[in-house]
Amino acid sequence: MVRVKPFAALRPPRSMVTEVAAPPYDVLNSLEASKMAGEKSLLHITKPEIDFNPILEDHDPRVYDKAVENFRLWQERGWLVRDSAPCYYVYAQTMDGRTQYGLVLCAHTEDYEKGIIKKHELTRKDKEDDRMIHVRIQNANIEPVFFSYRDDSELNEIVAETVKQPAEYSFTCENGFGHEFWVISDPATIARITAIFTTRIGAFYVADGHHRTAAAARVGAEKRAQNPHHTGNEEYNYFMAVCFPESQLHIIDYNRVVKDLNGLSDEQFLKALEEDFTVEPAGAEPVKPKGLHNFSMYLAGRWYSLTAKPGRYDDTDPIGVLDVDILSRLVLDRILGIKDLRTDKRIDFVGGIRGLGELVRRVDQTGMKVAFALYPVSMKQLLNIADSGMIMPPKTTWFEPKLRSGLAIHTLD
Repeated sequence: MVRVKPFAALRPPRSMVTEVAAPPYDVLNSLEASKMAGEKSLLHITKPEIDFNPILEDHDPRVYDKAVENFRLWQERGWLVRDSAPCYYVYAQTMDGRTQYGLVLCAHTEDYEKGIIKKHELTRKDKEDDRMIHVRIQNANIEPVFFSYRDDSELNEIVAETVKQPAEYSFTCENGFGHEFWVISDPATIARITAIFTTRIGAFYVADGHHRTAAAARVGAEKRAQNPHHTGNEEYNYFMAVCFPESQLHIIDYNRVVKDLNGLSDEQFLKALEEDFTVEPAGAEPVKPKGLHNFSMYLAGRWYSLTAKPGRYDDTDPIGVLDVDILSRLVLDRILGIKDLRTDKRIDFVGGIRGLGELVRRVDQTGMKVAFALYPVSMKQLLNIADSGMIMPPKTTWFEPKLRSGLAIHTLD
């Protein structure tokens, strides 16, 4: 079972929440963050390179020093204030009329090391190292990770009762998404939440934030090794997560654009596709994939429907059934010569939140040659793959809305 605990969050006063709360560090580039960040924005802590003119590289030692300075100043100025006692929190996000409710809590770093917190993607050491530095120098989890768990009816009921009360925070962000936040401070409710997780919830599943999760686990292991009096109860054994029940989450498509056709003409490429796909012209207007094993492709101003032929995939294999695997094997690798999606510079990835129009724009205006739209992976597929210990191909899942940073911060002391 998973180990969880409440924590006394650092968070903004209600009157300042919209000024402090910000998109995650990896959603904006430095220039975008510089333009968005107001005086109190958490971006000055998560992307402190924006405080320099000209903007510095984010790995510059001066940037790390600025992050520490700003985190201290935000607390001194009362823009981040610590709760008086450990609490759990409920964080609700609303997009397109659909609301998902997550419990904000602390998970245990050793559960990640033991595989009780399950991943479905590989991480890159350089990105882990960067996130680890930020956790280490701040001695805090400034931004949460995004977990899922299999539904529990009693936890759902506790959350439902909590959100009947007025929210501590309630606002709409620049994307039009709703964000609400409640504090659970009642000792009996806190104890019950802890008991349910530690006796009934067998695993957490990393939905978004693989690098932050890995970095938090590494910092926890580092601090354990440095403490000769380690007991296992120290705050550094835990890190902050927002945990949503499986039934409330919805994965959207994660699409691909490619710079060239590996030396083939348009006609040769279409002919090569016919070996493994039924290729049908679909006109000039964008078309979405109809279902599993059907893809939409944009090439030379026209859309095509590609349907994988029988025998080209294995519906009994948790990985082989995935459309990202089918496309990677039969098109990106076999025809286009793209062997490693994590390192090849000829391919880029476009989150489905940007719409099919972004694929058209990337091909028509930025020098990309062809775009592929994929049918999204289901939560059931994600959980099954994580349970089996397998790893999805890179850039398989896109969750939206993204968690807002700055609603709660967990310190490691």
